[in-house]
Formats: sequence, C-alpha cells, structure tokens
Amino acid sequence: MSGIPEPDEFRAQARRWLTTVARPRPADGEWGSGSDSVAVFENWTEEQERAHTDRTKEWERTRYDAGWGALNWPAGQGGRDLPAYYEQLYRSEEAAFDVPHRTEIFPVTRQLVAPAIGIWGTEEQKRRWLRPLLRTDELACQLFSETEAGSDLAGVRTKAVRDGESWVLTGHKVWTSGAPVATWGVAVCRTDPQVRKHAGITVFLVRMDAPGVSVRPIRQMTGGASFSEVYLDGVVVPDTDRLGPVGEGWRVTLSVLAAERLDSGNLGLDNADRALDLARHLPRPLTGGEQQRAADLYVRALVQRLIGLRVTGSLVAGREPGAEASVGKLYATETMRRTSALVSELLGPRLVADTGEWGTYAWTEHLLGAPGYSIAGGTDEIQRNILAERVLGMPKEPAR
Repeated sequence: MSGIPEPDEFRAQARRWLTTVARPRPADGEWGSGSDSVAVFENWTEEQERAHTDRTKEWERTRYDAGWGALNWPAGQGGRDLPAYYEQLYRSEEAAFDVPHRTEIFPVTRQLVAPAIGIWGTEEQKRRWLRPLLRTDELACQLFSETEAGSDLAGVRTKAVRDGESWVLTGHKVWTSGAPVATWGVAVCRTDPQVRKHAGITVFLVRMDAPGVSVRPIRQMTGGASFSEVYLDGVVVPDTDRLGPVGEGWRVTLSVLAAERLDSGNLGLDNADRALDLARHLPRPLTGGEQQRAADLYVRALVQRLIGLRVTGSLVAGREPGAEASVGKLYATETMRRTSALVSELLGPRLVADTGEWGTYAWTEHLLGAPGYSIAGGTDEIQRNILAERVLGMPKEPAR
C-alpha cells in the first residue's frame, strides 16, 4: 500500500478539497425544504436533460482536473492508481456537498464503457477515447436491448455487414438511457448469422450524430421520456471503431454487464432513507404495521450497504464479484419495492393528489419508476439463473 493514503486520511483530503469547490448541503433537520424529487427515472424534457447534463459535465471535469475523477485509473489517464473502493470513500464525502446529481449516462460512460475500452481497446483506441470519456468531454450510451431479443441479449438481430474497411449497421435498439446527449453508442451487433448466437456478435462504437442514426423518445407512464429507441439505418462505421475482435462481442458485452451489476447494488438507498425520514416526520403516530414496515426497510438498507461492502471486498481481493453483484441487484430491486409499500401506507390518498404539498405527490415518480429496475441491468429472473448456475451448481436449462 506504499504511496496510497490511509482511508481516513484520504477522506479528510477529499473533504478539504470539496469545501473549496462546492457548498455543503443544508443541515439535517430541514425537512420540507428544497427539492422533494424521488424520481427513479427523471421526468425531463430534452432541453432540461441537456441543461442538467451540461452542469454535471462541468462538475465532473472539475473533479477530473483536480485528480478526484478517475481515482482507480493509471496516471496516464488522469488517475491516481488507487484501489477501486476509494471511489466509494470519495462519494461518501461528496454526499455532504451540493453537487449535480449524476444521471445514468455518467456511470455508464465512466464505469461501464471506459473500463470495457481499457480491457478490449487497442492502444490507439485507448489514447483516443479514454481521457475524453473519463473527463466526460464525451458521453457514451448502451445500444444493447432489442424488442425481439428481450432478456436474451445474445439474440440480437441488428446487423453489421463488412464493406471494405467499414461496416454497415442496420437495426433497432430500445430502452437506451441518455441517447439524446450521448456522443457515442456502444452497439452489440450480429456479424455472423451462420454460427451459434454467442459466437456471431461484434461490438462497435457508433457516433450518435452519424448519418442514419435516429433517436426517438419512449414515453413512460410517469409522463417523462428518460429512455429512447435508436434506429440504425445503414450507418457506416469504420473498422477502427470496432471494440474487440470480430465474433468476440459476447465477451466484450459480458464485461460491460458485469460492471453494470456491480454498480446496481446502491440502487434505491437514497429513496429508502427519504422514506424513513417521511416516517419520522409524519404528523401522526405510526400504526403498528407502519412501524414494522419502517423497521424492515431500515434493516434492509443496512444489509444492502453491507452487500455493497462485500462487492468492494471482492474487488480489493482481485476477484470478479459475480455472485455478490447478482445478489446486490436482486436485493436492491426488492428494497425499492418495499420503499414503495411503506410510502403508500404512510401517505394513503395524499400520494395520488397533486395538492402542492411537499413530499407527497412527488412519490408517484418512485412508485411508477421502481418496477423498471426489476428489468434494467438484467432481469430478476436472469440474476436468479446466474445464482442457480454459478453458486448452487444447477444445470442450465436445455436449449429449445
């Protein structure tokens, strides 16, 4: 650990730096003031999303330029060669300061796409992409899901056909977060339909402003459009923008999905904490059932944080925390469901009437958005299959 600060020393350094560039958040006890948003998926217009993205990019560049934005990356990419869990130590300090909320495209860019390029990219690709992505000068979205493939990502039908030193991409992707503000899209494509489906996949980085790329919003039941469908109509991509070997795209995709599940264990904790605050500030005594639900959620939030520490421990030990990440994902989605149940019981009819009262109707954004995370990042069924096969040793279901 030579040259690596002790965790307490590191946190103190982070705190000192943060006081020079950001305002502390309001002190505890100011219940009923400030934003009461608990949205799982933001309910913004495209203009609002772009404005918020620009503010967040400015903050992320400030972090990166000061040496706090790519902590576990090598110095050549602007990092400090610190263990991966130091990012969590930093975030615990940053939480006390008023900085922009990171929408999903930021962790996708820095924690999913950049590491995949670090593993699979050529030296020229690393020089070209890593610094802009880590500094968030450029952002990247995932062009993975398709309507026909469902949860079977290896069943993608978007085609990529070789044409000299380029590829021509044709297909349709759905449920893409951040597509309107992304510079690049990481596209999983079918390059060989004659081989078994896992072997005929190749991954490309696609310019989102390239001719033939069109982005259309998907309207959610909240009224917002956090997701988009992306059409690729004869999009020409140079072979230099192919990530990994031809036909090895499934392995590239798995490296991105593994990182996505690692990051999912913290899902919903902020809203669980906010729901417990609601229980504390309710203008009436809690019923026995409400007390039990609140206690259950409090314990679940503690356990979820412990699962996150186990994932971190696997990273520190140099292991891929596949099982821990799947358990964390399942646990997080259940925490979100139980948050919804507690809030529904606490607020009753106040939840469904937009009276302007702080901290009431805003919870509809959580209740309507939380079910989506039983699908995003790998469905609950997929996570259970992973645990059944890799932990319990159960046989895979025979192909039909």
